Amino acid sequence: MKFDNLLEQMKDRMPLKRWEHTKGVATTAVYLSEKYGEDLEKAEIAGILHDVVKFAHKEWLKEIIISEEMDPLLLTFHHELWHAPVGSFVAKNEFLIEDNDILQAIRYHTTGRAGMSKLEKIIYISDMIEPSRNFLGIEVLREKAEKDLEEAMISCVTHSLQFLIEKKQPVFPDSFHCYNDLIIRKEK
Repeated sequence: MKFDNLLEQMKDRMPLKRWEHTKGVATTAVYLSEKYGEDLEKAEIAGILHDVVKFAHKEWLKEIIISEEMDPLLLTFHHELWHAPVGSFVAKNEFLIEDNDILQAIRYHTTGRAGMSKLEKIIYISDMIEPSRNFLGIEVLREKAEKDLEEAMISCVTHSLQFLIEKKQPVFPDSFHCYNDLIIRKEK
C-alpha cells in the first residue's frame, strides 16, 4: 500500500478485526478504481479513512454533529450512522484531507446518496464486499462488482435496504434517495 503510514495510524483507533477490514476496503477500492478508471490514491486514502471514528465515543460523535451543524436528522437514527459524516470531518481537520471527492466518499459510505460520484460508489461497494466480509449473497455482489459498477451499486444498496427492513430498522432517507437515483438513471 502506498499509504502504509496512514494505515498504521488507524491501528490505535480500532480493534484488529476492524483494522483488517480497513485494509481490505482500501485494497478493494484500489482494485475497483483500476478496473473502472478512478484515481487510485484517492480510493486508497478514502478506504483507509472510511472508519476513522467508527469506535469513537457516541457522545463525542453527537457533539461533533451538533457543533458542526451536520444534518440533525442523523441524531434520530442509530449512532452506527454517525461515524461516516464525523469521519469526513476528522479526515479534513485532523488528517488535512482537502479533496472533496475523498471527503464525500467517507461521508456517504454507510448510507449512499443521490448523485454519488464514482469514488463514492467504489468506497460504498468496497466496504460491503472486501475480502473479510462473509454473509449470504456476498459472492453475487462480488461478481457484480467484477462486471459492472452501476449494477454492483444497485445490488449493494438493495442488499443494505433489505437487511434493514428485515431487521425492522429505520432507513436513513439518503439510502432511499440513493436507490431511487440509481434506478432512475438506469432507466434513462
